[in-house]
Amino acid sequence: MTSPRLQPDQGPALDGGTAVPSSPSSSDARLLRAVLALGVGGFSIGTGEFVIMGLLPEVARDIGVSIPQAGHVISAYALGVVIGAPALAVLAAGWGRRALLIALMAAYALANIGSALAPGYLSLNVLRFLSGLPHGTYFGVAALVAASLAPPGRRARAVGLVMLGLTGATLVGVPIASALGQHFGWRAAFVFVGLIAALAVVLLRYGVPHIPAEPGAGAWRELQALRNKHVWLTLGIGAIGFGGMFSVFSYIKPTLTEVAGLPLAQVPLVLALFGTGMVAGNIAGARLADHSLMRTIGGLLVWAVVVLGAFTFAAEHVVTAAAGTFLIGTIVAIGPALQIRLMDVAGEAQTLAAALNHSAFNMANALGAWLGGVTISAGLGWTSTGWVGALLGIAGLGIFALAVRAERQARASGK
Repeated sequence: MTSPRLQPDQGPALDGGTAVPSSPSSSDARLLRAVLALGVGGFSIGTGEFVIMGLLPEVARDIGVSIPQAGHVISAYALGVVIGAPALAVLAAGWGRRALLIALMAAYALANIGSALAPGYLSLNVLRFLSGLPHGTYFGVAALVAASLAPPGRRARAVGLVMLGLTGATLVGVPIASALGQHFGWRAAFVFVGLIAALAVVLLRYGVPHIPAEPGAGAWRELQALRNKHVWLTLGIGAIGFGGMFSVFSYIKPTLTEVAGLPLAQVPLVLALFGTGMVAGNIAGARLADHSLMRTIGGLLVWAVVVLGAFTFAAEHVVTAAAGTFLIGTIVAIGPALQIRLMDVAGEAQTLAAALNHSAFNMANALGAWLGGVTISAGLGWTSTGWVGALLGIAGLGIFALAVRAERQARASGK
C-alpha cells in the first residue's frame, strides 16, 4: 500500500508561465527552501504550544485566576488541535497545498496576536482554542508536501526535517519566548509567536511550490479514511504508545526536585536535555524509518518501554535522572515513522489521515498526563509515572501487533 505522490509544479515558475524540468540540484534546492519555510511554521506552532506551560503563574496573576484555572488554556489549545485537525482537513480538501498552508499559518498568527490582547479568562481560553485549530492540519499538509518533494527513499527524512521545527522549538523557541514573557509580561511571548508565524506566511508563499489538489479531492473522499482499519490502528499506536512520554514529562519538574534532589535553578538545564533528546530522536527516527518503516515503529515502541521503565530507577539520582530525561525526549523519534505509515495506508484520503496523526499525539498527551496524575494522587509517588509510561508503551506494542497482522492478512487476500 503506497500513497499517491503529489505532483508539484516543475521548475522555478510559481505563478504560471512555462515550467522547465528540474535538475537534481534544483530539486534539492527547492526541497530545502520548502522544508525551511515549513519548518519555520512548525517552529512557531511548537513555541506557541509549549511556552504557556512555563508562564502559568504570570498568566494567573494577570487575569485574576488560580494557577490550575490558568492551566485550562493548555487544555483549550489541545482541544482545538483535536477538533481542528479533522475538521479543517475535510473542509479544505479541495484547496491547493500552498494556499492551505498559508491560510492556516495566517490564522495561527492572528490567533496568537489575539491571545496577547485577551482581556480575561474566558476570552483567553477561546483564543487559545482558536490557536489550536490550525495545528494538526498544518503539520499534516506540511508532511504531505515535504514527502512529495523528496526523492525516493527519503520521504521520512523530509518529514523529519519539517518536524525539526517543532522539536527545535522546545530547545530554542520556548526559552526565548519564556524570557520575553518573564521580562515584558506573558503577552509578549504570544506576540513573538505571532510574528514568527507571520514570517512563515511569507516564506511559505515564496518557498513552497504550487501543488494543486488532486482531481476529485473533496470532503467525502477524505472521510473514507475513517473506514480504513489500517488508519485507525496507526492512530491507536500514536494515541496509546506515545502517551508514555507525556506521563513522565508532565511531572518531570517535581520528579527532578523532589526525588532526584535537583536544585530548582538547574531544572531548565535538564529540560534543555529533553529538548536535545527530541531533536536527536527526530533526526534518527526519520532516517531509520526510511530504511525500514514497520521495524522502526516496533523497535521504537520497545525503546519507549525500556527507557520509561528505567526512569523509575534513574530518577533517584541527579546524573541518571538527567540522562533519563534526555532519553525520554528521544521517544519522539516515532513521530515521522507514524506520519509516513499513515500516508502509506490512507489511499486517497491523505490530508485527513495526515492531520489526524497530530490529533492522536494530543490525545496521547492528555491520556499520559491524566494516568500519571492518577498514580501520583493514589500515593504511588512521582516515579510511578515511569511505570505508567512503560505500560502505555506495551499497550502500543499490542496495537502494533494487530497492525502487522492486519497488513499480512490484506496482502494475503490481495487487497
